[in-house]
Amino acid sequence: MISKITKLLRSRKAYSSAPLAVVIALAGMMSFVVLWQIVRLVTISAGVKDAVQSAVISAAVGNYANVYDGIREGYSGGYRYSGNSWKSAISTGDIYGRIDALLGLKSVGGKHAKGDEYRVYGLSVNVDNAEFAPDFEDIKQFSATSYITLEVPISFCGEILPPMRVNLCVKSKFTPKF
Repeated sequence: MISKITKLLRSRKAYSSAPLAVVIALAGMMSFVVLWQIVRLVTISAGVKDAVQSAVISAAVGNYANVYDGIREGYSGGYRYSGNSWKSAISTGDIYGRIDALLGLKSVGGKHAKGDEYRVYGLSVNVDNAEFAPDFEDIKQFSATSYITLEVPISFCGEILPPMRVNLCVKSKFTPKF
């Protein structure tokens, strides 16, 4: 196929090969633009996922003061001794504030946006506290699962294509070092 195209372009029939050359050039440019958009979308989503993970880990580290360390039993959880019993004590903190600081986002109409580049919204964080005295068959760890929606406008074909919307899921677990 490529040899036929090369042969046609080198032929003396310039009037018949010129439109083909234009079509090949346009197809090459379109392929490059599509590839560039894919790389752009993957890069943005990876960066946002890393920032959300960092913010959730920061919130988990903020709970460190409340973590009951049950290393001997192999579990740990967020508890505080109050009065004469242990009570669950966990906090998610200001995760949106951390994400905004990491990515340079501004709050616009309920969404956190970085100009016209992308928007994040719909953050939900579920913190799973380990049981205080679990049975050893089903030991849960102190962990956090967060979900956030990422919306990236496609800058190809104008407003014809809808923006990419991805629901990102980030999981993190607390593991004591010592």
